[in-house]
Amino acid sequence: MSLRGCRYHLRHWGSPSSDAPPLLLAHGWMDVAASWQFMVDALSEAFVRQRRIIAFDWRGYGLTETPPTDSYWFPDYLGDLDALLDVLSPDQPIDLVGHSMGGNVVMMYAGVRPHRIRRLVNLEGFGMAATRSGQAPGRLGQWLDELRQLREGAIDLKAYPDAAAVADRLMKTNDRLPRGKAEWLSQHWARPDAQGQWRILGDAAHKIVNPYLYRVEEALEILTRITAPVLAVEASDDSLGQWWKGKYTLEEYHQRLQSVPHHRIARIEDAGHMLHHDQPQALAEMIEVFLDATT
Repeated sequence: MSLRGCRYHLRHWGSPSSDAPPLLLAHGWMDVAASWQFMVDALSEAFVRQRRIIAFDWRGYGLTETPPTDSYWFPDYLGDLDALLDVLSPDQPIDLVGHSMGGNVVMMYAGVRPHRIRRLVNLEGFGMAATRSGQAPGRLGQWLDELRQLREGAIDLKAYPDAAAVADRLMKTNDRLPRGKAEWLSQHWARPDAQGQWRILGDAAHKIVNPYLYRVEEALEILTRITAPVLAVEASDDSLGQWWKGKYTLEEYHQRLQSVPHHRIARIEDAGHMLHHDQPQALAEMIEVFLDATT
């Protein structure tokens, strides 16, 4: 389907004729809709039979069209999601799950369009470290430098000789990912180009830094307007701490969540940031219970 001038790719499971709220799955940075397959496979037969379940590739990822741009803007994800809901569920609130970048998007969206969300699950969508206004000149300069590097080909995505090498890459990033899952994912996460080299299905422009600073006070104002119950799921591995190295902590993230009126925090054991790959059964059960709850 075409959304805001960009041709979007969707994956469907479950019952298209169901009257239950649709379940929409939003993937993270440098990922694809197919990444949800293991979790969907772990959902109970009764749940899948009663639901429409839809995952989509964000613009510039997977099989969704790459727009003519050299920089991606966070508000565009909200705009695309809003347009997608106009098509999929214009009159009925949906259940929404987002991972990582997708988790950040769905939290912001739920605060801006609270009436469109029935229940929300945020999987390790922590937001960003706080910034200071004094960082603005340097950030804008970094953005300009990286745009030039992109034009000159210095910023690109690595090519791989075959699908097996892509699977190796996935397993290197996530040492919990078994070979079979990695090989399956490699077929959806990358494709061979005209020269036979396998390339990740993601636009290199996604690697360009955002020129605008992350304003915590603005994010918190949006979070206060979320009316849907929120389940914030985190993995036992502290991926936030590993990534930010003290600049932003799990404790700070939990403090921010206090702005969300109706939320609870859950934890998946023996899992890293890709918790929907590491523990799909535990996550599927947790999501089913939360979405089927009456309070």
